[in-house]
Amino acid sequence: MVDICNQCGLPTDLCVCEMIAREQQKITVGIEKKKFGKKYTIIAGIQKEANVDEICRKLKNKFACGGTAKTGQIELQGDHKARMKAALVELGFPEETIEVKMFEGN
Repeated sequence: MVDICNQCGLPTDLCVCEMIAREQQKITVGIEKKKFGKKYTIIAGIQKEANVDEICRKLKNKFACGGTAKTGQIELQGDHKARMKAALVELGFPEETIEVKMFEGN
């Protein structure tokens, strides 16, 4: 028996809900200094429908760093701001929805 998606009504192998959720988001990427002056790359604005845990896992593997997914945002250890936009586009997010903030020097 084929499973049907509750949101779009298509079979789960043809479901487009996650792709639609990725296109409708406004993602911001910035740097935050935390304890002991360590820099963290913060990716905010990712909605639950886009499977934040899987995106976090793929980014941690790509940048070879630690990190976590917390309440709709991803925190990666280190300063990966320069390469983050290209990495998010690779994961299927539209380039025009990604905003990279300039570092304020917190």
